[in-house]
Amino acid sequence: MRTEPPWGLMEAFWDYEHALMSNDVEALDRLFAPGPTTLRGDAVGLLVGHDQISAFRGGRGGAPQRHVVETHVQAVDDDHALIVAITELVGGGRGQQTQFWERQETGWVVTAAHVAVPPPPYDARIWRALGSPLARATGDGPLAGESVAIKDLYAVAGQRVGAGNPAWEAAAAVETDDAVAVAALRAAGAVVTGISRTDEFAYSLAGTNHHVGTPPNPKAPRRISGGSSSGSVSAVALGHVSIGLGTDTGGSIRVPAAYNGVWGIRTSHDAVDRSGLLPLAESFDTVGWFARTPGLLAAVGDVLLPPAEPRAVGDVVVVPELLDLADPDVAPAVGEAAAALGATEESWDLSALPAWRAAFTTWQAWEAWKAHGPWLAGRLDTLGADVRGRFEMASRISEPRALEARADLVAARQQIRAFVGDRVVALPSASSVAPLIGSDLDVVREATLQLTCLAGIAGLPAVSVPVTTAEGLPAGLCLVAAPGRDRDLLAFAPLVVPGRR
Repeated sequence: MRTEPPWGLMEAFWDYEHALMSNDVEALDRLFAPGPTTLRGDAVGLLVGHDQISAFRGGRGGAPQRHVVETHVQAVDDDHALIVAITELVGGGRGQQTQFWERQETGWVVTAAHVAVPPPPYDARIWRALGSPLARATGDGPLAGESVAIKDLYAVAGQRVGAGNPAWEAAAAVETDDAVAVAALRAAGAVVTGISRTDEFAYSLAGTNHHVGTPPNPKAPRRISGGSSSGSVSAVALGHVSIGLGTDTGGSIRVPAAYNGVWGIRTSHDAVDRSGLLPLAESFDTVGWFARTPGLLAAVGDVLLPPAEPRAVGDVVVVPELLDLADPDVAPAVGEAAAALGATEESWDLSALPAWRAAFTTWQAWEAWKAHGPWLAGRLDTLGADVRGRFEMASRISEPRALEARADLVAARQQIRAFVGDRVVALPSASSVAPLIGSDLDVVREATLQLTCLAGIAGLPAVSVPVTTAEGLPAGLCLVAAPGRDRDLLAFAPLVVPGRR
C-alpha cells in the first residue's frame, strides 16, 4: 500500500466535509458514486444505492455540526483509498466516519461510507421519562427480571400523564397511584424502565409526534414506527425493555407490532381493567402490550388477563376480501403464514365495510371530543397538524349523527362476531409495511383502518404475529377470535413460527 494519499484525494475529502456542514445536497450527491451499489451506513441502518442516499440527505435537514480532528489514509493504489476521520461534535462527544474513495472519470467519489456518532444519553423520541429504573417492582412474581416501557397514557405513581402533548403534561397533576395494569405488572416482578412516547392523546396510527419526532424502527430503518404506542414498540424492538405496555383503540398495538416485527396483543374490550388510563374513545379503548417472543407475550397475559378455561382454537380461516385490502407485498406474506396454519379460505360479504369504517370513525371522534374537547377547545393550537385535524373534525359532529353511527356499530358488531364465530380469523395487521418517514400517511391510515376497525367495532382480541415480506421488511399476521378468547390466541400464536416460544 502507498504511504501518501493519491493526488487530489484530500481535496475531494475536504470538499465533501464542507458540503456536509453546509448541507449542500447537490455537492454531496456529486461526491458520492452514482449507481445502485453505493453504500452508506450508520447506527440506524444501511442505505443501498445513490438514489436512496440522495433521498435520505434531501430529507434530513442537515448533519450534526462537527470538526474533523484526525484523518488516516490507506491508499490501495492510485485510484482507490480508505479514509478514516475522527470528528468532534459541536454538541459534545466524538464520532468517526470511514469512507472508501474511488477515482472515476468525474473525479474522486465515495463508493462506501459508515458514520458513527455517540449515542444520546436517552432518546427523547422514545422516552418522556427514564430511570434506572423509574419504578421498582413491588413483588417477586412471574415477571421478575423483566422491564417495561409504559405508554404515556397510564398513571405511574409520582409521574404525570403527558399524553404526548407538552401543554397537557404541564397542566397535569402528579399521579398518586399506578394504573391498575401498571400496578399488576410491578406486583408480578417487572420494573418500570420509563414512560414511553405516544402520539398526542393516542389519536394516530403513525407515531410521528409533532413535538418530539418519530421513534426509530430498527427492523425497517428510516421508516415510521407506527402509533400511537410508538415509544413502547420502539423500546421493545431496540431491546431497551422486554415488555412494552400500550393501548389499542383503532390499531395502535397491531400496526406498530407489524411495522417493527414484534409480537403484540390487543385484548378483548374490557378484559383488562382500564382504571388509571387516559381515554381516547372508551367504546374501543383496550389495554395491549408488545414483546419480542410469544412466550413473554403470553406470560404478561397470565398476569393481566382474567382467568379462563382453555378452549381448542378450532378452524382457522383466511378471507380473500380482507387480504385484498393489503398491499401486494404484504398480502402474500400474510397468506403464506395463514396457509402454514392450515387456514381455509372463506368469502365474506364486506359490502358494508365502508359504512362500518365510517361509523367507527364518527363514534370514535364523538367520544374523543367528549373526553378531551372541554380542555382542547381553546388549545387546539397546541396540537400537531394531523391530530388537530382529527379533533377539529370531531368537534363538528352533531349528536344525531353520532347516535346514528352508534346504532350502525351495534349492527356491525353483531355481524362481525357472527362472521368470526368460534374460529380464528387470519388477516393482515396493517395494510402495508411501515411507510418511509416523510411520506404521505393519510392514504395508508385509511387503508389500514379498514382492517383494524373490525376488531375494534366487535371488541375482539387480536394477536399480531411478525412475518416478513419478500423484500425483507416486517409485516404482521393478525389472529382474531371471539371476545374473551385472549388466552387461546396467546397459546395458539406461536404455532405460526414453530420453535419461537
